[in-house]
Amino acid sequence: MSGPSIDVTRDGPAAHVRFNNPAAHNALTSQMWLDLRDAARGFAADPSIRVVTFRGVGGKAFISGTDISKFADYTTGQQGVDYERGIDECMAAVDAIPCTTIAAVEGWAVGGGINIASACDFRIATPDAKFGSPIGRTIGNCLSAASVARVGGAVGVQFAKRMVLLGEMLTADQLLASGFLLKLVERDAMDAELAALCARAAENAPLTTRTTKETIRRMTFDDLPQIEALISQVYGSADFQRGVADFLAKTKRVPDWQGR
Repeated sequence: MSGPSIDVTRDGPAAHVRFNNPAAHNALTSQMWLDLRDAARGFAADPSIRVVTFRGVGGKAFISGTDISKFADYTTGQQGVDYERGIDECMAAVDAIPCTTIAAVEGWAVGGGINIASACDFRIATPDAKFGSPIGRTIGNCLSAASVARVGGAVGVQFAKRMVLLGEMLTADQLLASGFLLKLVERDAMDAELAALCARAAENAPLTTRTTKETIRRMTFDDLPQIEALISQVYGSADFQRGVADFLAKTKRVPDWQGR
């Protein structure tokens, strides 16, 4: 049996990415993050690709988060800084894809899932889809400035605060009303809807798409604040170590945070 993977296929001008780790609800391993980065860079280098789609395997989740088992070995804040830099590098490659990108979300889009969905130009979802980043109720880490800008810019600042500060999982209906989702699609209609969107996006003038996307990318990410000292403080904290230990032990309660 093959292990977790990023599966890429091609259909004319459309490239399709599938997050393939259904046994863990498509949680991204370190290697999957790197493979996603490399795939995105390949798309950017191929002008014949006019649209890229992202979707989870199995129908139960888009991406349920990231495999955090390695966090148990973290002893310094710098390790957290290095981790966030690595995620930023992978996400920057997705941001830089110059053609139209579409996320097809079935089920859960959590943590890295909401980050990747937010990087896409359009998102369609099944009515039962749920979106969030409840890190303040689970492992007690934090997001990079780029991740905050990306997710906050896509879902809106108040929804982003609800996801992180209150640990809420937002529904597809809520995010359709906010404009984050393009439309809701029943599971049995997802393939056809995605194909129709790909066909329309592929017809657009590629230089128009490329220039518009790059303008928005620069508006979102240029001049971000330097927060690595804050990230180091969080990842180097006793709270973070407690949160990781409780999460890996599958403790159901919210950790007893001490703020240090």
